[in-house]
Amino acid sequence: MDPPERLGMFRVVCLLAVFDAVCLLDTGMLFPRESSSREVKELNGLWDFRADQSPNRNQGFDRAWYKSRLAETGPVIDMPVPASYNDITQDPALRDFIGWVWYEREVVVPARWVADGGTRVVLRVGSAHYYSVVWVNGVKVTEHDGGHLPFEVEIGSLIRKDPTVPCRITIAVNNTLTLETLPPGTIQHMDDRTKYPEGFFVQNFNFDFFNYAGIHRPVLLYTTPKAYVDDITVVTDFLDNTGLVKYNVSVQGAANATLSVTLIDKDGRCVATSNGPAGVLKVVDVKLWWPYLMHENPGYLYSMEVRLTAADGKSTFEDVYSLPVGIRTVSVTSTQFLINNKPFYFHGVNKHEDSDIRGKGLDWPLIVKDFNLMKWLGANSFRTSHYPYAEEILQMCDRHGIVVIDECPGVGIKDIRSFGKASLTHHLVVMDELVRRDKNHPSVVMWSVANEPAAEMPPAEFYFKTLIQHTKALDPTRPVTYITASNYARDKGAPYVDVICVNSYFSWYHDPGHLEVIPIQLNTQFENWYGKYQKPIIQSEYGADAVPGLHSDPPVMFTEEYQKVVLQSYHNVFDQKRKQYVIGELIWNFADFMTVQGILRVVGNKKGVFTRQRQPKAAAFILRERYWRLANETGRLPPWTKYPCSL
Repeated sequence: MDPPERLGMFRVVCLLAVFDAVCLLDTGMLFPRESSSREVKELNGLWDFRADQSPNRNQGFDRAWYKSRLAETGPVIDMPVPASYNDITQDPALRDFIGWVWYEREVVVPARWVADGGTRVVLRVGSAHYYSVVWVNGVKVTEHDGGHLPFEVEIGSLIRKDPTVPCRITIAVNNTLTLETLPPGTIQHMDDRTKYPEGFFVQNFNFDFFNYAGIHRPVLLYTTPKAYVDDITVVTDFLDNTGLVKYNVSVQGAANATLSVTLIDKDGRCVATSNGPAGVLKVVDVKLWWPYLMHENPGYLYSMEVRLTAADGKSTFEDVYSLPVGIRTVSVTSTQFLINNKPFYFHGVNKHEDSDIRGKGLDWPLIVKDFNLMKWLGANSFRTSHYPYAEEILQMCDRHGIVVIDECPGVGIKDIRSFGKASLTHHLVVMDELVRRDKNHPSVVMWSVANEPAAEMPPAEFYFKTLIQHTKALDPTRPVTYITASNYARDKGAPYVDVICVNSYFSWYHDPGHLEVIPIQLNTQFENWYGKYQKPIIQSEYGADAVPGLHSDPPVMFTEEYQKVVLQSYHNVFDQKRKQYVIGELIWNFADFMTVQGILRVVGNKKGVFTRQRQPKAAAFILRERYWRLANETGRLPPWTKYPCSL
């Protein structure tokens, strides 16, 4: 065997070793896709809705609202799904409601689903905030702790009990935050009757966005055969012009099944095949998945078709599932972030799932608009601050080549009681669910396990060491970070991350109004963090509030001019440090977003470079000019995409 062949075999062996280290969960969470063996029925639209206004918010359970039609228990209103319920009505009590709300919808299930006992019927909720209990025809079928991530349950046996009865789905959702939830919070009861009415309480938390609640993502029914593809895990690599796709397929419902795997390119050509539940697909003349503006053909995706055949002695089952696959590698050195062995510089944004009326509800026009604006800016990346975003958004990132730092809902961990065993156990489960859902997205290049925790507290070291090591065990192929705002010398978790992500707001929260301190303090920040940890650094947040249309010269806080100067001052330092160990800059924020009412916020956070309605402030043009210049310096762009251009 000559040296190139030995090297190729070594890479395959290493790929297998990394793959074998991946901790697979018992069940999968494949995104529902239609195929010749699978059907999907969306349950989006208007649901009956009722908030439990009883003093203890528990009347719905005490009186078993789930046992009959919700309208028979009391007054209901129309509620769109997906959407947050907070901004749908004119009722301020519902906007700020804390506790149980109830959703119900009757569904006509296709007769063929009911008649065929070999068909699994699965109910899937894309996201509900934060604790959910689900009944079908009055029978409890599942519950789920946590928002932002999907959960599902098979309901075929229930709907077949009486095929003449419509399928009545009831979902109770509770947005209460405790010290053990993610994000954490506390309930404060106000008992002074000279100041507050009977039963008055408030929800306290330590994050700066509105606590939107409800069913935020699609509710679906989908089918699979009795024997089906339950989960797929892929890990990719390449050697010269040969791509390597290591796959593992999990099967449920059959002790023995025949599997064939086919990798298909964008032109519909088969480029590699394999048989069996695990193997390596070798792709000659591979087209790698590249980030937007780093390559003339970004976001290239293959389709991996998995075909299962199984028999139980009475029937034969066939299941087909197609998974988009991007072939790319990610690695980190002490000074660089590498995608496909090429240095990658994050020039992007932080975002929120947030918009007028819909709150955090999935909204396709908004998603497409945001992607057009990000590409107009020349942004190549964003962070899912401060929670996992919808799977549909990550699929858009895969297709467009937008790089993602995928963050869990670990925001606002400030109370020492939130570092306890119960909190850590829940946090580990959330990371399990997040990695299980997003592990196959090529756009996801790093996991973020928390945002601005109180990492200087003594319990933080064990907490984050355990959390980060657990996440690396789940997925050894991606670096892990959390977003810090701590002092570099007191941060207990920093030794365990792969990349240092730092939030700082010089001349805003610190030395407000003094723009002259930014170069000194930002340079000191970078030197201190890198000097202590010798790890690459991303400026994961920076910025200033700007009320659109508010102007002043000389610049003063809250004007568009002040926001511009803050950005430019940061950029000057970034240009010095990105030649050394700074590997990225993510503006806070892409667009203005809603927050809880308070004296520090004027109808929300105004640090967006776009308004909440997605109109540009002056800072957007500063950012666009910079990002396209960075892309032209670091990317490999065809002439027609070089800035300035019309996108």
